[in-house]
Amino acid sequence: MELKTIELTKKFGSKIAVNHLNIALSNGVYGLLGANGAGKTTFMRMLCNIQTPTFGKIVLNGRNIDRLGERYCDLLGYLPQHFGYYPDFTALDLLLYVSALKGLSDKSAKKKSKELLEAVGLSAESKHKIKTFSGGMKQRLGIAQAMLNDPRILILDEPTAGLDPKERVRFRNLISAFAKDRIVILSTHIVSDVEFIAEEIIMMRSGEIVHFGKPQEITSEIDGQVWECIVPTACAEEYAATFNTSNLRNTDRGETILRIIADRSPMANAVRVQPNLEDLYLFYFKGDIEQ
Repeated sequence: MELKTIELTKKFGSKIAVNHLNIALSNGVYGLLGANGAGKTTFMRMLCNIQTPTFGKIVLNGRNIDRLGERYCDLLGYLPQHFGYYPDFTALDLLLYVSALKGLSDKSAKKKSKELLEAVGLSAESKHKIKTFSGGMKQRLGIAQAMLNDPRILILDEPTAGLDPKERVRFRNLISAFAKDRIVILSTHIVSDVEFIAEEIIMMRSGEIVHFGKPQEITSEIDGQVWECIVPTACAEEYAATFNTSNLRNTDRGETILRIIADRSPMANAVRVQPNLEDLYLFYFKGDIEQ
């Protein structure tokens, strides 16, 4: 299966949200990274055929998705950034309702709903009203509803928002198991989530793709530019503000280890370390994050 965009462009007035994207996606997990305003959500909404491109097209196995119509929709699962729900529905009620909208039979809907509630850790709360759920529980329910029709193309916008570390591990395991013979695209600001499970990384900035490749390949761009430095903890915040710092951790000796991105040694005791995806993200988007 191949999902391909050809000169895909979306404008809102004079603003270009997505700018002539050309990308081909086959089976696997893709992590979509970029700061707010990079065009990620607009890109995903066009892939879901929710928004119409201003220019360009999307094709699945060589056929324009507009011509495929409902056949394309039947292949899709989608979790929007802001998942809507009926607060007085129970978790099971909501999944059965969405199943009906997706055309599942009553038997299949009940079976699949119970399986997914188990998979996202909500079996015990299946008959509780959604308005009593925490933010993380609602997000897990949103992930479940996106997977109801066993989609061949699963698109998740900020799926780990509101999830605690344990829930994020459960999510990553669920997606890894589900992704075989499917296209999975997930957008998140939690870089470690895609670093663990994504086979390919798509980095977007200002509506354009600035990197597309395997995590270990695209981080090679900043080889030799990531350093660890030891500073007194009392001065750590000052140093972190001065340099492009991706991480810091305190030791039990009153010292702090800073992880700094710089094209040359930032201080005398700096030691080069292997870059990771979070370093690359900050290298590209530090200015965007601060705006």
